[in-house]
Amino acid sequence: MRITRVMCYSALLLGPLAASAQTTRTRVVLLGTGTPVPDPDRSGPATAIVVDDSAYLVDFGPGVVRRAKAAVLHRHISALEPANLKVAFATHLHSDHTAGYSDLILTGWTAGRRTPLEVYGPAGLQSMTEYILRAYRIDIETRTKPEGDQRGNLDGWKVNAHEIKSGVIYKDLRVTVTAFPTKHSMESYGYRFDTPDRSVVISGDTNPTEETIKACNGCDVLIHEARTVEMFNRLPVGSHSFGAKNHTTSEQLAALATKAKPGLLIVYHAWISWRPSAAPSGNPPFALTTGELHSSPDVLQKEIGARYAGHFVIGRDLDVY
Repeated sequence: MRITRVMCYSALLLGPLAASAQTTRTRVVLLGTGTPVPDPDRSGPATAIVVDDSAYLVDFGPGVVRRAKAAVLHRHISALEPANLKVAFATHLHSDHTAGYSDLILTGWTAGRRTPLEVYGPAGLQSMTEYILRAYRIDIETRTKPEGDQRGNLDGWKVNAHEIKSGVIYKDLRVTVTAFPTKHSMESYGYRFDTPDRSVVISGDTNPTEETIKACNGCDVLIHEARTVEMFNRLPVGSHSFGAKNHTTSEQLAALATKAKPGLLIVYHAWISWRPSAAPSGNPPFALTTGELHSSPDVLQKEIGARYAGHFVIGRDLDVY
């Protein structure tokens, strides 16, 4: 394996976390915390690990580039300028985690990125990359033709796609990234980032695994998906069976975090709605949206808090930790 070197979206962080986020060299920026269900308040899964002036993306769901720009404008994190998005990692190839890939490639280029994008992920990533570039062949050829106005930027559209296995997959002067296997419906990985001042682990979509616990093992930050037990128990039989094999309930996450012992647990990619429920009267915690049940953040907070004594937060887009 080759190793290469707003307020309108989220409440302000208060207290020690805010101070820590301002002084640490390493910041975790939640660019997208949503699910496959379209939600104007939550973009598709995307997380940035920012170390000094360098950004490393984990997943690139719908809206990733515009959320990155929002982080520049509303959180003053210049490392997330679209032209600075040069390294990314895919946990798996489900569309809700990768539908922003073409945007990441092409908007980053037209915004000024002059080097190939380096992307790491499971088998199938190279094929996905190849076909995206084929799909945009006319756009790329038009922008790079001799008489075009972008002739001087001939490399920014290119992508080096690296298909990975477990172990150290990336290292530079600021970060070492280690992939570990997770348990989902396709080949999938979580990632541990070791930086000069923090250790950050992100799960992607997964059933609870010992590999995640080992990867954290007292890490500073663990970012993990979850569904409420209350919502999960109301799913139709097929969805319930799929979720039981491929996702994590709040109860399971509390047990996992108790063993992993992170300094901070961030819950993301949760099937919750921050809006008041649109469910029928007498069923206030739930909202039925495109065939899926959503639970409220309060339910998720209570379910985890009743079982986990550590510090945790339910992440929202543009939160910084």
